[in-house]
Amino acid sequence: MKKLLGLVIFSSIFTSSLVVAQKPSLLVVYPPANHKTSTEKIFFIGTAPADGQVLINGRQINRSQSGHFAPSFPLKLGENVFKVRYQNQEREIKVTRLSTQPELPQGLGFAKDSLTPAVDIARLPGELICFGAIARPQANVSVKLANQIVNLSPQPAKAQLPANSSILTGRNQATISNISKYQGCTTIANPGDVGKPQFSLTLNGQTMTETGKGKVEILAPVQLPVVEVTAASGVARTGSSTDYSRLTPLPKGTRASVTGKDGDWLRLDYGAWINSKETKIIPGAVPPQTVIRSVGYRQLAGVTEIRFPLQMPVPVSVEQGNSNFTLTLYNTIAQTDTIRLDDDPLISRLDWQQVNPQQVKYTFNLKKLQQWGYNLKYDNTTLVLSLRHAPNIQNRKPLSGIKILLDPGHGGKESGAIGPTGYPEKDVNLVVSKLLRDELVQRGAKVVMTREDDRDVSLVERQEIISKEQPAIALSIHYNALPDNGDAEKTKGFGTFWYHTQSHNPAVFLHNYVVKKLRKPSYGVFWNNLALTRPAAAPSVLLELGFMSNPYEFEEIVNPQEQKKMAKTLADGVTEWFKMAK
Repeated sequence: MKKLLGLVIFSSIFTSSLVVAQKPSLLVVYPPANHKTSTEKIFFIGTAPADGQVLINGRQINRSQSGHFAPSFPLKLGENVFKVRYQNQEREIKVTRLSTQPELPQGLGFAKDSLTPAVDIARLPGELICFGAIARPQANVSVKLANQIVNLSPQPAKAQLPANSSILTGRNQATISNISKYQGCTTIANPGDVGKPQFSLTLNGQTMTETGKGKVEILAPVQLPVVEVTAASGVARTGSSTDYSRLTPLPKGTRASVTGKDGDWLRLDYGAWINSKETKIIPGAVPPQTVIRSVGYRQLAGVTEIRFPLQMPVPVSVEQGNSNFTLTLYNTIAQTDTIRLDDDPLISRLDWQQVNPQQVKYTFNLKKLQQWGYNLKYDNTTLVLSLRHAPNIQNRKPLSGIKILLDPGHGGKESGAIGPTGYPEKDVNLVVSKLLRDELVQRGAKVVMTREDDRDVSLVERQEIISKEQPAIALSIHYNALPDNGDAEKTKGFGTFWYHTQSHNPAVFLHNYVVKKLRKPSYGVFWNNLALTRPAAAPSVLLELGFMSNPYEFEEIVNPQEQKKMAKTLADGVTEWFKMAK
């Protein structure tokens, strides 16, 4: 599984100069030769025999008892040359630090790729359309579009936000950019294709023009395109790129009007964005609207199924609270008079509210705090919500008959993080997962593995396995690494990641249990939008058991006795959590 949010991927860092011999002496596994980064510093991961000294650019570095190392060094902008030396062996590694600031043109002109919009866009009549450019100070910048001249003014210094991954190193501070950015906005009332904006720049008495890359279209409100979600689970986001946060996935068949476009991204009528590749246009369709009357339910094996008959499939969103589950239907008007809900093992009461003329909200008040997963789909035009019941947890043997899914991270071509000796994360993930499987089976659990050998299993395949198997809990087993600007030599510990509210309690419980029982440092508990925390069919938690990049913790990671101890402690923690969750 590919590490997200900037966790360093080491699966392809080996170069011909780093081939491991029968008995390697000096080995540097990271960074690779000719590495490029935008961070202010870089760490070196490697090993050499414990006797003797390892020098980097003439400076002796700290090493673990086994000779492993991971020191950090500052980087200047441009090329940095490092010479790593052990006795008569030397490795030269070049690291280039790239600037995060756009490069201003020397004379008349705009900074490369600075004109916005940079892709074709579509907006509603009267909606604000903004333009941007980067040029040298004291320039006069304007845009011509649809017979309008829009003056772009220099803007005050704007903070540059850190990457999401910066929270993993504690360096998530905004920085002030000193680049002169020119911006201005306008509105256009009449629908139609108004073409590409023409940017004009005057500086020191000279003028130049440049055509923007993005074409502008004004949509006709009476003829808005209507799309249908064709993906099994359409990815809805807060904005028009994968940089933006995810919202509740849209079930296949969902229909919505398109109220805006940014390149391949479509803005849907309820505010979310989706990639056009996950949709198809429904020619001639009018904007989707529906009423809802009765709401039905039935109890099946292990689930309560609630059915919402609709005239057409509309967008939906889900919100989980500590003791409730809320479902919102958009483009929907309630005509509801009767809802039947007998005594249910999961739901104490169902409330509904028309929160505005286009939204109906259904709130399921739950009998217990812990939620065990849900599924959401369309059956033709009927929305089907399945809420899973608690598993049958016995007092004397809590895991007896309980299905638990274990996901050994990475595998095949995906090595994951690499330790100082070149030992890949994928291998230790599998070793510890098998040890944990055996411990859980001894306690009566039925364990499902996403892989039992070194093979490629995609993130989508792993998610599909969880959805198919419907385990009581899913645990993804990993070991950690840092982004380039982290302190690999000092950062270690146990980390836990969750996404859905139903996964918060097991995540915190298991984290605290392992940290206390094994007296491990706590790296932290993180809400994180990872592929293996996103499955909603079961509480899904991703565990980072330690840092491959830390030279001292790595010695524990590869120690067979420590691996067995970790597996047993995790199994004990899972057992105790199920007792508590009963």
